This record gives sequence, C-alpha cells and structure tokens, in this order.
Amino acid sequence: MLPELQLIIGWIAIISPLLHILSDILEVFGGGYTASQLWINYIAFLPIPFLMIGLYAFQRPRSSWMSLTGAIAYGTSFIFFAGTTLYALVSKTADYSTLVEELGSIYSFHGGLMVAGGILFSMAVIRARILPRWTGWLLILGVSLNLLFRLLAFPDLTQIVGSIVRNIAFVGMGVAILRTKS
Repeated sequence: MLPELQLIIGWIAIISPLLHILSDILEVFGGGYTASQLWINYIAFLPIPFLMIGLYAFQRPRSSWMSLTGAIAYGTSFIFFAGTTLYALVSKTADYSTLVEELGSIYSFHGGLMVAGGILFSMAVIRARILPRWTGWLLILGVSLNLLFRLLAFPDLTQIVGSIVRNIAFVGMGVAILRTKS
C-alpha cells in the first residue's frame, strides 16, 4: 500500500469515529438532535465507505472474501445513515427515536446490514492478524450491543453505547495503521 494512502486511511479511522463519538455526546447533553450535532454526525459518516474499503485493502493479501463483503455491507449501511442524517436536518427530527419511527423498516434493514457487515469484517480482522485482533472483537461487541439493545427494546439512547464501542475499535485500527511501517 502506498504510504500516503496508508496515512490517509489511518487518520480517517481515527478522526471519523472520534467525530461520531462527539456527535453522540452532543446528542446526550443536548437532549436530542441539534443542527450542529447532526452536521458533525454527517461529516463523521461521509468517509465510512471509503474507510471500510481502505481497511480491507490494508489487510491484503491476507484479507478474505469476508473482509471485502463485510467492508462493503458496513460501508453501504453508512451511505444510508449519512442520508438519514440529512433527512433529520431537513425535517428537523427531534431525536433518534423519532427518526427510527419515521423511517421504519428501511432503517432496520440498514441497521441489520451494518451488524452483518460489521461481524463479517471483524471475523476477517481476527483471522488476518494484520490489524490488532482486539479491534475485531471490539467491533463484534459494538454491533452486537446495537442489535441486542434494539431487539430487547432498550431505550434508544442505549444505541450510543454500541456506537462508542464500535468507534473505539476503529480508532484502534487507525492507530495500528499509523504505527505500521509501509
């Protein structure tokens, strides 16, 4: 991999998840969505498809079909989630609960795509042993928490717990990439 591309992927893997965590914190302390919080969220979501393909490429040639399939599924779900952020901005949606209610099954479908993609990609990370294995396990934990909290009808705010866990996994991958000599 070109050193410049490795540097870009590493920094995106750190900055984008940290912006998402900031967005979640602003949502909690703001009592729901605000325009500035949603813009930060949108900026955090935009590079995710590129990031996922970059993480897949970084693990080549030891990455597998699981890595590529997981990266595409996870990245595709975030194309949709970026769109939901714009929807929330335009429609002035109050909070996550309202957004999920308004979008219904299409939102749930993409949530499922994120979970499936995240698990596939994580399994590939664990197998390839190029990125730290703990990041793969943490990503599995994060998407599983998101699924579990949704299925058990926990308050929608608990989704932030799974998001933070997922984002820490990606930050760990980014740090590992930046520490790797190309």
